[in-house]
Amino acid sequence: MHDHAPSGIRGSDSRRLLALSLAITAVVMVVQVVGSVLSGSLALLADAAHMFTDAAALVIALIASMVAARPADDRNTFGYQRAEVLGALVNAIILIALSLWVAIEGVQRLIDPGDAEVAGGLMLAVAVVGLVANAFAMWLLGSAQRRSINVRGAYLEVLGDLVGSAMVIVAAIIIALTGWVQADALASLAIAAMIIPRAIALLREVMSVLAESAPEGTHVQEIRQHILTTDGVVDVHDLHVWQLTRGAPVFTAHVVVSDEAFRDGRAAAILEKLQDCLAHHFDVEHSTFQLEPAGHVEHDAHT
Repeated sequence: MHDHAPSGIRGSDSRRLLALSLAITAVVMVVQVVGSVLSGSLALLADAAHMFTDAAALVIALIASMVAARPADDRNTFGYQRAEVLGALVNAIILIALSLWVAIEGVQRLIDPGDAEVAGGLMLAVAVVGLVANAFAMWLLGSAQRRSINVRGAYLEVLGDLVGSAMVIVAAIIIALTGWVQADALASLAIAAMIIPRAIALLREVMSVLAESAPEGTHVQEIRQHILTTDGVVDVHDLHVWQLTRGAPVFTAHVVVSDEAFRDGRAAAILEKLQDCLAHHFDVEHSTFQLEPAGHVEHDAHT
């Protein structure tokens, strides 16, 4: 027996906001890349990489919204939500590689700027555009982020972009006023330091999902105790919990029920109670229970 909870991962209103925020982020990212090439600013390129992290996060969120609506089929019995995980894996690898390159280049420029020239005025103009765009995106997501954890994540990503743009603005002003080009290298290192921990955290989350580990914050022993306190339940074994992707946990368990409960016809009520427990107390989207009488002999192979 199993329970299919409705897939409430993302709503259409949130999806529109995420799509609009993605468009703003992507445009500003391209502007920053072009500005970096024209001005010679490594900090602008680092900020563009920072915005790439957020654009990727928004793309992943939108993918999760769309694939969650696709029905499962005989080939993909759990649906297509793992596409989000594979996208996140590619994203994390690109981010780590790009951040390391920015960090190495930044250290080299800091130690020996050589004849490096940075157009502080152009750098400042592009950074201001980024700051304004991020502020506008934050305003768009401001009210929705209080209602949706998915939009909340995007809101925080944009906030990080705004901080990065502010760092570039400070560096650009220093360069324009003093000509000290190392300020550009310092800003790029600071932005890279913001990206790398997030990329590593994303990679760890992807590895956890692919390894089918229990979702972070899910306490299997606590779930076991909830099940055992249900009236009529004697024991529980073969308990497994994993996630298809972020926010889509899956649960299975074999639950031993007393013979009296089977004879009294209470098995269906016990199953319903167990499903409600998983849905409301642990926010598990898909739960599967196999109810067994106390004298049942398990035929599955055990290791």
